[in-house]
This record gives sequence, structure tokens and C-alpha cells, in this order.
Amino acid sequence: MMIQNRYDFVLLFDVKDGNPNGDPDAGNLPRVDAETGRGLVTDVSVKRKVRNYVGIVKAEQPPFEIYVKEKAILNKQHERAYEAIGASELLKGEDKKRKGGDKVDEARAWMCRNFYDVRTFGAVMSTGVNCGQVRGPVQLTFARSVDPIVAQEHSITRMAVATEAEAEKQGGDNRTMGRKHTVPYGLYVAHGFVSSHLAAQTGFSDDDLNLLWEALANMFEHDRSAARGEMATRGLYVFKHNSQLGNAHAHSLFARIQPKLKESVTAPRDFGDYTVSINETELPAGVTLTPLVR
Repeated sequence: MMIQNRYDFVLLFDVKDGNPNGDPDAGNLPRVDAETGRGLVTDVSVKRKVRNYVGIVKAEQPPFEIYVKEKAILNKQHERAYEAIGASELLKGEDKKRKGGDKVDEARAWMCRNFYDVRTFGAVMSTGVNCGQVRGPVQLTFARSVDPIVAQEHSITRMAVATEAEAEKQGGDNRTMGRKHTVPYGLYVAHGFVSSHLAAQTGFSDDDLNLLWEALANMFEHDRSAARGEMATRGLYVFKHNSQLGNAHAHSLFARIQPKLKESVTAPRDFGDYTVSINETELPAGVTLTPLVR
């Protein structure tokens, strides 16, 4: 069943001794707001973790295939759509990029039915073989740390080299040097939105929504690496409106979730160094708050 309500949500997650989202334009340093010193994690990074979680738990089977994944060739997926709707002949010829005609809508609908991330986050599928574009019902902001972070740089060594030439150059010493960047601790907050109007266009259902909540709560449990240190979802607070248009402004609802550093702490190193105040009193009419993770 298609969702009939608007949702807004607050996601809290933290990192300890890891790099939550490196910036390739800055030597893979943790992303940071240059003016405030607060850490940043892109929406793309969070969506990647949701995609990976869904791919694991649903074994990449329709209707839970993942469109944007490692080593994916997107136009091959588009071709599958035209084959499935019996219009593969439209892809023949040198100008197939412009072909599709009145079958583009059918191809787009097939992509939505089969790929979880397409009907959830949307996609631009007009790259070559044209399956149109989809605006997803689920949108996320960048996550921003509650307090400024400190990006630490560590020297590391490797007791081996890749080639004999490197070994000769090192004069028999096979140790090579490298760098690693970490955040000692950071608590991050992201905001999210779910539109029932866009859900109706992509086929995003109640089951899909429940899978999204499950993924946001558990995505870090299946994304472990030495580079990312310890990461965990620390809070997921869902505001449900009893209408499609909504019953309150999202920003006023988000303000009800306030993580704050304890007064006795100067350098946070653990989630216990914070308190999270939740204002559940006098919620706007037609809005309910459900803490799924707290």
C-alpha cells in the first residue's frame, strides 16, 4: 500500500576514531565546515549505506534491486527495462540515445518497480538509453556535527612493498609510509523528509518505508572498516503527519530534538558526553512523534 502521510525525521549518528566521510578534494580529510569547524557527512554517503544495507538483507532481488552500486553499468539496467516491456527494438540503431518515444514512461515505471533506490531516492536515467528521470520521495540533508570536530592525521607504516624495483630503491628496507585521518569523536545530525505525493509517483510503499527505518537504524552494523572507526546510529526520531500535505513546518519539528554537550565536558569522546532533549509536549495537531532509536 502506498504511503498516505508526510513524514519528517531526525537522524543522529556518531563516529569514534574514524573518518565518517573523507573529502577527495582535501586529501581525504574528514569533511568540515571551514567557518564553524563542524564536521559534515554528505547525503550521498548516508544513502550509500542505506543502499548497501538493503542490498544485503534483500539479496539484490526484485523489487529490491539496487540501481546505483559498485561497478554498475547503468545503461545495461536501462536496456533491461526496455526488454522487460517488450520494446528492445527501440534501442537499435546509432541514435538509440534519443529513442524510446512513448515507451519512456513504461521503462521508468519498470525501473521504479524493480529498484528500491530508484523509487526511494529517485534517479536520473536519461544517460544514454533513456528511462527518464525520477524525483524520489525520500530526501536527506547533509549531516552536521553538533560541535566542532578535530581532524587528526596519523603516520602509518607498511612492512612491504609492491614491486622488486621498490625494494631495491628502499635499499632493503621494505617499510613504506602512509597517512590516516580520523575524528576522535563526533556526533552528527541529519534531517530527512518523506513526501507521499512523490511516493505515489514512484510506487514507494509502507513496506518500503519500514525498510528505510530499518536501514537507517542498522546501516552502520554492516559498514565496518578500519578507516571509519566506530560508527553507530544513536537516534532516529520520526514525525508523522496525519495528512499528505503535513500539519506543521519541518523546521519547527526538528527543533524539538536537541542534542547538547554536557556542561562538565570540554572534549567529547563518547555519546555519553551528550544529552538529547526531546520535546514531546504540545505537538502540533495532527503530528505524532515516534522515537525508533533513542
